[in-house]
Amino acid sequence: MGSVNRLIVIMLFTDVDLLDVTGPPEVFSLLRRETDDETGYQVVLAAETMDPVTTAAGVRVLPDTTFREVSGRAIDTLLVPGAVDVDDQRRVRALTDPAVVSWVKELAGRSRRVASVCVGAHLLAAAGLLDGKRATTHWSTAQQLAADHPAVEVDADPIFIREGGVWTGAGITACLDLSLALVAEDFGEAAVLRVARQLVMYLKRPSGQSQFSVPIEPVSTTRRMDDLRHHISRHLAAPLTLADLAEYAHVSERQLTRIFRTELGVTPAAYVECARVEVARNQLETSDDTLERVASACGFGTVDTLIRAFRRRLDTTPTEYRSRFRHSV
Repeated sequence: MGSVNRLIVIMLFTDVDLLDVTGPPEVFSLLRRETDDETGYQVVLAAETMDPVTTAAGVRVLPDTTFREVSGRAIDTLLVPGAVDVDDQRRVRALTDPAVVSWVKELAGRSRRVASVCVGAHLLAAAGLLDGKRATTHWSTAQQLAADHPAVEVDADPIFIREGGVWTGAGITACLDLSLALVAEDFGEAAVLRVARQLVMYLKRPSGQSQFSVPIEPVSTTRRMDDLRHHISRHLAAPLTLADLAEYAHVSERQLTRIFRTELGVTPAAYVECARVEVARNQLETSDDTLERVASACGFGTVDTLIRAFRRRLDTTPTEYRSRFRHSV
């Protein structure tokens, strides 16, 4: 076991997402209750001043300390939540207050590891902590993160990503999965599964589980692309080669590839594979079909192709995925 009372500092600032701040401490506090010794964490909320901080939910939170005071201490984990602005068209944009960014950079230098929750990844990126690294964030701001910080390899799919001592987590409730992963790193799988049970979480999710599925990706901007997406979803068992899709859309293969990249940000082959993986995930969760039947029904053809797609898209195997996420039917 590690040292007693590892110091976790959670940053507070105006309009911060409330669950980003309150979710992780619930995970960390359950660790001590579920273990037989005094090993655990000391969690403190730090802000610019000791004044109450108003969160995006309108709930005011009282800091335990200030950024300046905690900067003199050895920090085990710096946890950086995020804040967003939503305009009249419900477009979401992550906020990066320069003063907060400055403190992120300062406190990160005192920390063994740094983790962002949801759109907190934008603050890490603005502080230069994600340059040259792969990172995730809430899917709604992933394009913004990639555009604002081209040195960051943005992957909007996983629920969390670890790059050395820097962790980034996806949206909202994924803060619990990220926190469980941090506990697992410090205290092992047995302890973290006991915590997960107390949280009434079915199982600790692997980092590769997607934070959203193909059907709820942003709707395309043209009727032709909508028609193509529906055609793909209705014919997943068919070959759906680039030539097949181009013929259906009455465009050249080169033009079709350009359309997909412009409107969905992926190649036609990548989109088809993601759609097939999504349907396969559902079958693995809700049926007892063999891997051979799943592979055939979803258009993969062979189990080996199904396995390779799962490793590529979810960083797991179909068998492991089913064992973790199988639902009663």
